[in-house]
Amino acid sequence: MFVRRVAVIGAGYVGLTSAACLASLGHQVVCADIDEKKVEQLRRAEVQIFEPGLPELVGEGIAAGRLEFVVGVRNAVRDAEVVFLCVPTPMGEGGAADLKAVEAAVAEMKDLLAPGTVVVNKSTVPVGTAARVLELLGRDDVFVASNPEFLREGSAVKDFMHPDRIVVGSDAQNAAERVSALYARLGAPTVLMDAASAELVKYSANCFLAMKLSYVNAMAELCERLGADIANVTEGMGFDQRIGQSFLQPGPGWGGSCLPKDTHALLQIAEAAGHDFELLTATINTNEKQSRLIIGKVANAVGGDLKGRKLGLLGLAFKAGTNDLRDSPALKIAKMLKAEGAELVAYDPAIPQAVEGVTGDVTVVDDVQQAAKDAEALVVLTEWPQFRSLDWAALAGTMAGQVVVDTRNLLDVDVLTRAGLTSHGVGR
Repeated sequence: MFVRRVAVIGAGYVGLTSAACLASLGHQVVCADIDEKKVEQLRRAEVQIFEPGLPELVGEGIAAGRLEFVVGVRNAVRDAEVVFLCVPTPMGEGGAADLKAVEAAVAEMKDLLAPGTVVVNKSTVPVGTAARVLELLGRDDVFVASNPEFLREGSAVKDFMHPDRIVVGSDAQNAAERVSALYARLGAPTVLMDAASAELVKYSANCFLAMKLSYVNAMAELCERLGADIANVTEGMGFDQRIGQSFLQPGPGWGGSCLPKDTHALLQIAEAAGHDFELLTATINTNEKQSRLIIGKVANAVGGDLKGRKLGLLGLAFKAGTNDLRDSPALKIAKMLKAEGAELVAYDPAIPQAVEGVTGDVTVVDDVQQAAKDAEALVVLTEWPQFRSLDWAALAGTMAGQVVVDTRNLLDVDVLTRAGLTSHGVGR
């Protein structure tokens, strides 16, 4: 079996998932992070990320002796043949990606790498970063490649082990082939290309998905004006193989750790290249408008004025299947509702208590009944499937009002009607 010694720098969603999955493929993996507490937890196979299948993979990798966790870059890269950079690249000033973490990791490892090592950018980085990393390394005996990740939170392990494709870019063909060989057991289509093109693939994919979501939200607004039902419209669209069923669900706006920063980053990249990317600008503006439309919908549902209105929010995570609150549309809506004077109590099955510095606009409870108690309306903000099977008659009995604003079109309208509740969806 083809086995490599692999170092993964960063134990976040991408880094930890990549490390655990590569170890499960038989590679010897050392995963490094600067957070000593996190490393100690991971050594005990304690995974704080809400990601199905990941804790089990971590435990199996440790037990098999194929997965190790260390503090700091230096302790990970000395014997590595391939080094993956999976460090944060958050939105920086003006929307451009902040590469400080990438540059810091490269500076620390450059004198420790064995000749022939391939350094791989797996973090989402601007076009030209591979060339920049090679320049920072300052060596002609190591190589740099780009291997963008396409992992969805809530299904990251599944996405890694059953990928649609594997993209590897490098200006050194041999380096690209060595990186792609790490995934050979997966049997997935592999696309080899130059580094700049690979770096642009991730931005292109994410921004296209953002455009698709903004489009369907704009269509939902049009449906409301024309008396059509967005669910019927998207069902009819989705059977067209050129369009597909995915990313056709309207909602409170798109968010999360990728789409907001990647759309702004690509806009910055385009502007730096002298390209006026009007379609992408419209995509971002449409998403901002969607938030305002949802606030108006909630206000109208409770009589037009939100001041002093008690609302129960169902969902805080940016999507179902994760406890990630980064750039969550739910939190954005909550902040706007709070600014209008509403009193907010929120329930999310993956977030049982307040998160300091993040959930300050709402009172977080661990029981949906508490969120519904005396609420004039319930607002569904995250598409958790378990919300469909709630005892809606019991919830209605504890509410002060009888209104549900379903921003995800998640719930069965007939079930709500039988419970004595009035439902307001999106595009319906």
